[in-house]
This record gives sequence, C-alpha cells and structure tokens, in this order.
Amino acid sequence: MFLHDIVKKTNTMSKEIQEEKKNIGSLFDGIAGTYDFLNHALSLNIDKSWRRKTVKMLEPCDCLLDVAIGTADLSLEIMKQGKAKKIQGIDLSKEMMRIGQEKAEKLGYGDKISFECGSALDMPYKDQSFDALTCAYGVRNFSDLDKGLQEFYRTLKDGGQLVILEFSYPSNPIIRFFYDLFFSNILPFIGRLVSNDKSAYSYLNRSVKDFFWGEEMIARLTSVGFRDAKFRTLTFGITTIYTARK
Repeated sequence: MFLHDIVKKTNTMSKEIQEEKKNIGSLFDGIAGTYDFLNHALSLNIDKSWRRKTVKMLEPCDCLLDVAIGTADLSLEIMKQGKAKKIQGIDLSKEMMRIGQEKAEKLGYGDKISFECGSALDMPYKDQSFDALTCAYGVRNFSDLDKGLQEFYRTLKDGGQLVILEFSYPSNPIIRFFYDLFFSNILPFIGRLVSNDKSAYSYLNRSVKDFFWGEEMIARLTSVGFRDAKFRTLTFGITTIYTARK
C-alpha cells in the first residue's frame, strides 16, 4: 500500500477511537488489577510465548527503553533472557506501572528496571539515549502514530534496534471469522465480568481493526527514517513482531 493510502486511512480513523486514545492512561488504570490475569487466561498463555519470541530477536545491550511498559511483562522477559543491563520504562498508566514495579522487585530486578509516567509522543529523554527500544501492544494506542515513531527514532542511538510487538488482523477469512467472534463478543463479555469495565475490552477489538499492520506498518517505520524494517506474524496473524534499525 502506498504511503498516501495509509495517511488516508489515518484521516478516516473513527472519532470514537481517537477520543478513547486521548484517555488511554485512565482506561488502563481502570483494568490494571485484572490485566495480567485476563491476558494470560484468555490467550491460554500464548501471549507469554509471543513475548519470548520477541525478546529473542533483540541483541544484548546496555540501556533499553521500554515504551508502554505497563505491568512490565516484556521488560521482565528481557531481563530473564539477559538482553539488557538496564531498562527505562515509560507509560501513561500509573496503576499498571505500580503493578509492574511490584513484580520487578519481587523477581529481583527492582534496581534494573525504572518506571516513569509520561507520554510516548513527548518523551523526557535526550536524543540518542538508548541502545534499543521496545514496545509491546502500545503503538496502536498512540493518538498520533507518526509522532510516536519519530520519538522512537529520536531517542535511539545510531544503529540502535527497534522491536515492536503488536496485534494485527488475520488475513485468512476463516481465522478472521473466529477472531472477530472472540474479540467482538466473547472477550468484551468476559472482560466486563472480571474487570467491571464496560468499554476497555470492546476498545481492544476496535483499536486493532483501525490500526496498521504488515506492510502498512513497515511503510510507517520507513517514512520516519528507520531502515531494514521487517515483520514476522505469529499465531495465524493475530500478532506481529516488527524490527528495524536507526
């Protein structure tokens, strides 16, 4: 798809989704207590293998920035695999990070993973501060994807590695049918029962459908300056790993 087609898609993104993204920190604060449980239970723990595979694609580094660190599952996996000596995390949800910090301290990584509340669209870090940057299930929540990717590029050192893990929309019509059935009906219903939130898990499906995946995402990464951008789909295209270099 050509870049102007992607820009057109951005311009037609639903106003409802755009408004929800403006309050994304509050949305995740509201479901933080049940977030990990639902992630693991509803994916039958497949989400853990997605993170392991993502981290395996990282090269060892000294200082890594984990954007949308949330409850720190990706950062903890990075530490377990010995892929970074220090991790700086940033997120808009204070409650998600509180849980993440508790997990990090419990596992003995409290002095190696730092948490900071802030926006990925305007990060408080100097240019070329980090050897690598990761973001798991965060970029689709950005109210301005291009600005977020530009911040990724700015804060990475020359030659630095970018690894993004994000949901995508399956291309196989049969898989897509069951995907829609689960994410449009079953997930929101269970999410409401467990988290008592009426909108958070309905937002998930809408945000995936309104987002970019595959070659469209590669075009976005390339447009802000990244090179060697590639992607790898997992589990019938439900999720995708993107890698690139500054």
